Amino acid sequence: MKTVIVTGGSKGIGKSIVCGLAKKGYNIVLNYNKSKEEAILIQKKLKNCGFYIDIFQADVSKKNQVDDMIKYVIDKYNKIDVLINNAGISQIKPFMDIKEDEWDNMIDINLKSVYNTSKAVLSNMLKYKEGLIINISSIWGIIGASCEVHYSTSKAGIIGFTKALAKEMGPSNIRVNGIAPGIIDTDMNKELNDEEIKQIVDHIPLEKIGNPEYIEKCIEWLIEDEYTTGQIISIDGGWGIN
Repeated sequence: MKTVIVTGGSKGIGKSIVCGLAKKGYNIVLNYNKSKEEAILIQKKLKNCGFYIDIFQADVSKKNQVDDMIKYVIDKYNKIDVLINNAGISQIKPFMDIKEDEWDNMIDINLKSVYNTSKAVLSNMLKYKEGLIINISSIWGIIGASCEVHYSTSKAGIIGFTKALAKEMGPSNIRVNGIAPGIIDTDMNKELNDEEIKQIVDHIPLEKIGNPEYIEKCIEWLIEDEYTTGQIISIDGGWGIN
């Protein structure tokens, strides 16, 4: 039975990942920071369907809180098989208006968290000479987004992190991959109005926005796979085709 940690697992893509993998029979640890009510609700709904998950509060941008979470998981399950770095925030703001604390907060939550969690689980994965880390980036990490320079930078950093760590961990049979979603139907994109959505869809070859389940299905495959590492998989309806 594989043990899987999902950061930012109480909403959007993370929620879909947690629910999908729980129904596959994995041991799931849903990490949340501020969304306690949502996390408890997911836990209760899955329990009613016969599936148990753990929930654990931790700000993954804080190393000491991450270390406490990883210790809890190892003490309970002994072995961590999969880490899914999904926690993140976004903000639409012209570059010249971005305050220093907004920049730092974006980098801490979206990128430093990936460093914190990956380093914390790797000691356990290296012990067993196997494991999988999946980092959720974004199409904006590949092509960049106007008025989202700090967000795009954080997501581009995840891509570089993923490729470099995959090379370093490959000889230890630890795979590291990334997923770069396009526009997905989650709360993060609720601030976009119908006209803005239409303008985006007009540039997507498949002419539709994505569902969180598309990301979860890809993760299911990556967990079952044994020979894919260092890849950034774009799930964007063809939006990012050059």
